[in-house]
Amino acid sequence: MLTAADVMTKDIITVKRGTTVRELAELFTVKRVSSFPVVDDDGDLIGIVTETDLVEQDKSLHIPTVISLFDWVIYLESDKKFEKELKKVTGQTVGDIYTADVTAVNSASPLSEVADIMSSKKIHAVPVVDGKRLVGVVSRIDLIRTMINP
Repeated sequence: MLTAADVMTKDIITVKRGTTVRELAELFTVKRVSSFPVVDDDGDLIGIVTETDLVEQDKSLHIPTVISLFDWVIYLESDKKFEKELKKVTGQTVGDIYTADVTAVNSASPLSEVADIMSSKKIHAVPVVDGKRLVGVVSRIDLIRTMINP
């Protein structure tokens, strides 16, 4: 049975929280990948940033509906959601737009588990970690290659 370690890409390009949005856009266009793992100074995985995160900077900002009652302002929608959306739209660095809640697997994870994660979460790449240290990435194309070269 093939594992994540058997097919993962080990030569990975990573970004850090301080990487600017412009630098990130250049990486996406030059490297032609759909996501980059975000790591800290120790090389530990702290999140992922995708093309979608970058594209969302150009979307319209939805202002939450509020009701004013006497001196109170009552939000009819989550003000935390609005704050998060505002931060993404105005973000200048990866730290402003990346997703910290990332699903990762370890080197010994079977490919069927990786495929299940990709399918259920509708993602294109899954980071591979040993502990917290990023050691690789399994992308959809890595899984497809196993169909040609089992």
